[in-house]
Amino acid sequence: MGLARYPEPHTSLRDLPSDATRAARAGASGIWAGAPARAVVRALLAALPGAPVAIVLPDGEEVGNGVRPIARVRVADLRTLLGLLGPASDLHFGDAYADGRIEVEGDFLGLLESVFAAPSDGWLARLGSHWRWLLRHGNSIRRARSNVHHHYDLGNDFYALWLDREMVYTCAYFPTPAASLEDAQVAKMEHVARKLRLNAGESVIEAGCGWGALALHLARHHGVRVRAFNVSGEQLAWARERAEREGLADRVEFIDDDYRNVRGTYDAFVSVGMLEHVGREHYGDLARVIDRTLAPHGRGLLHSIGRNRPLEFSPFVQRRIFPGAYPPTLREMVALLEPVDFSVLDVENLRLHYAHTLEHWLARFEAHRDEVARRFSERFVRIWRLYLAGSIAAFRAGSLQLFQVVFARGRSNAVPWTRADLYRP
Repeated sequence: MGLARYPEPHTSLRDLPSDATRAARAGASGIWAGAPARAVVRALLAALPGAPVAIVLPDGEEVGNGVRPIARVRVADLRTLLGLLGPASDLHFGDAYADGRIEVEGDFLGLLESVFAAPSDGWLARLGSHWRWLLRHGNSIRRARSNVHHHYDLGNDFYALWLDREMVYTCAYFPTPAASLEDAQVAKMEHVARKLRLNAGESVIEAGCGWGALALHLARHHGVRVRAFNVSGEQLAWARERAEREGLADRVEFIDDDYRNVRGTYDAFVSVGMLEHVGREHYGDLARVIDRTLAPHGRGLLHSIGRNRPLEFSPFVQRRIFPGAYPPTLREMVALLEPVDFSVLDVENLRLHYAHTLEHWLARFEAHRDEVARRFSERFVRIWRLYLAGSIAAFRAGSLQLFQVVFARGRSNAVPWTRADLYRP
């Protein structure tokens, strides 16, 4: 099973700076090279001021920006080079890297981190923002299921190659940087449980349960009953089989349905890694679900990749990795809760924990890259390498955040007096 190819985006000459426009026009005649090509490279490097990178042209000429490069980007042909200057340059770079038309020599992660650390208010960023807006689609129930299938139904055996033994595909919580990924994922699940202040016998609703690890952890270690919703067939099959094998099927119910169809009343609501897939246009739907299902004394937790200011995921991520996804700002997460009068009790940012989680994932992925290539393709391997490495760089550079928000009904006094219990040994 592979990833679908999409037609290359059209780049209008009107969108390019004058030097690059002249280069494009010359290229249409098949004669441009030398100075025109260098003009395109200078425009690219100007969008990344101070980035320690050099670009190697198809004829072997290396163009830099006066900074000692930590990486060199080799571009196979002039069409690929020109595509890097368009509004969907991120998607073009990703596809060209996947196809082998772009190669990176040197510090791949350092290169990506410098890209994410570059100012995001230049002309190239504005064009990219416009293109990302054009890619947006509403996440109807039908489309949401299709989007989930695109990413999460690639096969449980694929994810088992590089996730931890609990099959947790969200940010871990490292008590120390030296903790193993396995220990850090268990620590994350326990961290979530402590924030929810669960008591034995209570009921929990989970929206978007992945392979079921959190639901099973809460039932096993905190004595609660969990109803967990998901629309990934592969993940649900894994979760149900595991619940049966571990004798927890009477306490954890895995339901193949959209979060918008949740009914009943529960003591706690939890969603880890699903809000990114809801879409801003459906935040009201999620808020109404939480409002109608949470008991008067109830409390909840939202865990999501986020931004410091509104910005879509890149075209590459939206088209090749997570269709329909959007990383909310903290303000947008809190605003989701305001119309239904929920009080925010606790906010934590685990950005560096997610970068470290991804470092573990990438190392394990690379250890199995030959097997992944046999199952899918070399192109698939390169797409996923870029996705995992780019995510590490984005979290390191602060382009992405990881927010955990704990909340309760505004009139509820069943709230913690201090936060000390969250960090007890």
